[in-house]
Amino acid sequence: MNKVFTPRFIFVISVIFVAAISRLLPHLPNVTPIAAIALFGGTYINRKSLAFILPLIALFISDLFIGFYPEMYAIYLSFALTVGIGFILRKKTNIATTITASLASSIIFFMLSNFAVWLSPVYAYTMDVKGLTLCYEMALPFFRNELIGTLAYNVLFFGAFYLAKQRFTVLAKS
Repeated sequence: MNKVFTPRFIFVISVIFVAAISRLLPHLPNVTPIAAIALFGGTYINRKSLAFILPLIALFISDLFIGFYPEMYAIYLSFALTVGIGFILRKKTNIATTITASLASSIIFFMLSNFAVWLSPVYAYTMDVKGLTLCYEMALPFFRNELIGTLAYNVLFFGAFYLAKQRFTVLAKS
């Protein structure tokens, strides 16, 4: 079998693309698998280039259906940074490190996406500290939802992968 298309790779990519498709289903605002896709891919896709490219492609495909928005660059940047956090997580993946990585990715997403919202003329925040503070304050409910989604999806993805590895040893690191 090809060194890239291992059973492990196929399992991880399947999780990522199914999760990306789930963005198209009805859900609470910001309770989506975006950060979890990036973290899971960064942790378990062995080739670093594919760890960045494949989750970004999955996100882009779902954005084709959802629609494009002015702050996409910030979302994709936070997504790429979360893949990088996944690279760090590879060294020691356990419950505590996965929760910490989930929190870090949610904070990065919150900071970058809302900074982009503040910069956008669409939302008319004043271009000063008061406007930036208001922007972040108004986004706190979305942050809560994003954090809930990230934690829930990471429990699902990392937990399913852990259980699958216990049952199918072919999924162990290759």
